[in-house]
Amino acid sequence: MKLESKVPDGPLAEKWTHYKQHQKLINPANKSKYTVIVVGTGLAGGAAAASLAELGYKVLSFCFQDSPRRAHSIAAQGGINAAKNYRNDGDSVFRLFYDTIKGGDFRSREANVHRLAEVSLNIIDQCVAQGVPFAREYGGLLDTRSFGGAQLQRTFYCRGQTGQQLLLGAYQALSRQIGLGNVKMFPRCEMLDLVTADGKARGIVTRHLETGKIESFTADAVVLATGGYGNVFFLSTNAIGCNVSATYRAYKRGATFANPCYTQIHPTCIPVSGDHQSKLTLMSESLRNDGRVWAPKNKADAGKHPREIPEEARDYFLERKYPSYGNLAPRDISSRAAKEACDDGRGVGPGGRGVYLDFAVAIAKQGEPRIREKYGNLFQMYERITDESGYERPMRIYPAVHYTMGGLWVDYELMSNIPGLFVVGEANFSDHGANRLGASALMQGLADGYFVLPYTITNWLAGQKPGVTPLDHPDFKRTEAEATDQIKRLLAVKGKKTASELHRELGHIMWEHVGMARTKQSLETAIAKIRALRAEFWTSVNVPGSDADLNVALERANRVADYMEFGELLALDALQREESCGAHFRVEYQQKDEAGNPNGECERDDDKFCHVAAWEYAGPEKQPVRNVEPLAYEVVTPSKRSYK
Repeated sequence: MKLESKVPDGPLAEKWTHYKQHQKLINPANKSKYTVIVVGTGLAGGAAAASLAELGYKVLSFCFQDSPRRAHSIAAQGGINAAKNYRNDGDSVFRLFYDTIKGGDFRSREANVHRLAEVSLNIIDQCVAQGVPFAREYGGLLDTRSFGGAQLQRTFYCRGQTGQQLLLGAYQALSRQIGLGNVKMFPRCEMLDLVTADGKARGIVTRHLETGKIESFTADAVVLATGGYGNVFFLSTNAIGCNVSATYRAYKRGATFANPCYTQIHPTCIPVSGDHQSKLTLMSESLRNDGRVWAPKNKADAGKHPREIPEEARDYFLERKYPSYGNLAPRDISSRAAKEACDDGRGVGPGGRGVYLDFAVAIAKQGEPRIREKYGNLFQMYERITDESGYERPMRIYPAVHYTMGGLWVDYELMSNIPGLFVVGEANFSDHGANRLGASALMQGLADGYFVLPYTITNWLAGQKPGVTPLDHPDFKRTEAEATDQIKRLLAVKGKKTASELHRELGHIMWEHVGMARTKQSLETAIAKIRALRAEFWTSVNVPGSDADLNVALERANRVADYMEFGELLALDALQREESCGAHFRVEYQQKDEAGNPNGECERDDDKFCHVAAWEYAGPEKQPVRNVEPLAYEVVTPSKRSYK
């Protein structure tokens, strides 16, 4: 398969402007003749649905939550990047572009990233106009702070609840369009499959979670804004309901899945406390502005109270290893550094799986009231979960799965290789390469939804005759029947294990063998174990109840069934990418120190792997086909990624 990126000609800084100036248009009076389905109501989906309806399209919006504003974007804490340069500290569109490319270890498409940096300027203005309560300085100007992988302050924030406030802004824009009748909202309605007809995406099959009704919807184009796949690891910072099903089932209908091995481990999460947990809790990266990360220098001190360990016996390992960035080194290398300390026997807390995030110096310098003002809700959350005060003793943190840079392959127009299927936000692969910098997820979601998709989908629809495919079309009937059969099959197993138990087993395999450190042997082991567990799933899962009403166990089992297949795809991608880059760390491929010993830093292989790997479904129990989109750099020269 040949993957056409459709990147416009011309200088990098002018590509997006050139695209907009030459795109095809649709007469405003004709836009209402087109129907667009948007699946997902987070920042990308909510912004997309509101923007498309504002333009005049007929929009059908779907979410499995009971309200659009309960999408997982609400959980984002720290902030959103934009190259506004309000602090006059040297920021620019180019610097944000370069930081993002470098942060992704030179594994992202250059033109997409530059466009993201360009439209970041518009996002802040849009959100301020919506009334988003960004933090402000005493004089009333918008405040900013630092985030990982940048040496300036470009992150706008709403205390520790930026995602919630941005989502409320998108939600009010969406609600306005719902009220005007331009958007028809379908809450508690989960996408089961993508319908393709005549080689194009023409609709979706859904299940209403309260009634069990399976129903098809038809449209001129379909937009997936369904988030990432981090829950394949079972324990992650994602909400339990987050899943891969929409994108994975689109993959099984012909959409290619790009770079699934790029999974981000966030360094500052509350450590696992026991087998009873079903998710983990993120502690915002913004805390590393004032918190210092350390572990005891001596293994013997690991069990002591942190205040009993003198300053000279502490290893501020991020400040030691990466002095130029210190505690705000990017997430991938910060996570590996924390793991390295714990693997060395210097971890703290239960099981030795934790390091300290210490605010003592910041409190002494700024005063506790100022720290409460900046991070109060985060400290409160930490104390509620751990019963420890982050003001009185250092917080305990440990890396956890947080975000996924991989996703469905899309071209410059955010359209997959299936015509008419657009993918936005975390659900696509396009902007972050092998590692995402902090505060860039919210930026990408709103950029795609507000400022990119409205142009690109219009350009595509302008070449299509309006008119949806009838619901009695054979492809709709066939796809709906297959989705129904899957539900019936799950109910018919009548095994002895719950879907959650089997999901936990899968997560253990993924974390142990496909987690922060991967080897050829561990990945081959993972693939073999996943295949065996998948076979066990279809003989052992127990789904009580029926499909005719609310059945949470059935919802869970349906999603876990996809993870049982997707986990193997992720491991296979990691196995075949024989290099280390960003969050994909293969132990065999490390840089060497002066003595010739591995030093824990990624060793890229630009000659063989400077490309996007886009996987094509080949059929049940068959190895998928690995397609390649070469990454060409016109402005940036891929170089050794260093934060020292």
